[in-house]
Amino acid sequence: MLLEFLGTIGGSIKMNAGAYGKEMKDIVISSTYMDLDGNIFKINIEEHEFKYRSSVFSNKKYIILETVLKLKKGKKNEIEAKMNEYKNARKEKQPYNIPSAGSTFKRGEDYIAAKLIDECSLKGKQIGGAKVSTKHAGFIVNTGTATANDILRLIDYVKNEVFKKTGKKIELEIEIIGES
Repeated sequence: MLLEFLGTIGGSIKMNAGAYGKEMKDIVISSTYMDLDGNIFKINIEEHEFKYRSSVFSNKKYIILETVLKLKKGKKNEIEAKMNEYKNARKEKQPYNIPSAGSTFKRGEDYIAAKLIDECSLKGKQIGGAKVSTKHAGFIVNTGTATANDILRLIDYVKNEVFKKTGKKIELEIEIIGES
């Protein structure tokens, strides 16, 4: 397996990142991590408890120190072509040129959050400097003046409106850290 679909390794393992039909669960063999007391542990693939956009690390304050991956050798030109293909697909479908935290909402088991948001006519909805992308409804973008409060208020608004109109509870793909 190649790594063209990934971001950072630690973050990708924590959330079982994936794109284009691939996820971290497909390439991880083991990980070594440290807990907040300084104890070091090594876990195998099953102990990662990978699920859609989550792992054993999702709700823990562990520091991933090392991961062993199973990869397959590829040809440089083919890898670069695949990376460019993915980059161009993202540019075409996502608000690539506007600051955001990436895909804001997870897919559900029986729905695509961005599609629900779009169907609820929330594309372009703005609170302060935070706005639901008009290009891809699954992204909240910063128009240049957004505060953390603007973004959090817009996330809550979107979640509430989607629930009111569809009965579906959409969940965050991003992680909110710090004070709320």
